[in-house]
Amino acid sequence: MSAYYPTPSYSGTSLSSEGAPVANEQGPSQSAIPGDVPTAVHNLLTSTKRLQEVLKLWSVDKATEGDVSDLYVQIGHEFNVTISAFAYHHIDLSDIHSVPAELRTVLEGCLAEDPSPAVLDSFLPELRRVLFKLLKGLQSRQDKWRAASHRFGGSKTSLDSR
Repeated sequence: MSAYYPTPSYSGTSLSSEGAPVANEQGPSQSAIPGDVPTAVHNLLTSTKRLQEVLKLWSVDKATEGDVSDLYVQIGHEFNVTISAFAYHHIDLSDIHSVPAELRTVLEGCLAEDPSPAVLDSFLPELRRVLFKLLKGLQSRQDKWRAASHRFGGSKTSLDSR
């Protein structure tokens, strides 16, 4: 399966207690086990939540376009890991393959404007639509994932229990 977006060559970012982005000690993905769906999904959803937080900081000049861009690249990497984890169990996610491109379009439109809470508010509905599409696409595979994990003697972990 081909990669959809490049994997980051940096070690990732997170937010300090003051809200400023800081480098992580480890890379963006903690899942080194092929087919580890729960970890892959958890990492992807955590990154999308952080994107919303960083966009709020960007809107008040406490994060840069680069911070948002770096997080988008991390989400692309986490998305690829998630696609691969599901593919390992022969679970198709082709209906959400467009999510990274849709997310990029929203982010490019938002970041083309001067940062402000009003600008962010105008892009939030579309951002939420894209993230909701991702979440629903993942949730719709829960039964297939449960069946596959039981078949392989895996955990009974629900995708939304993380």
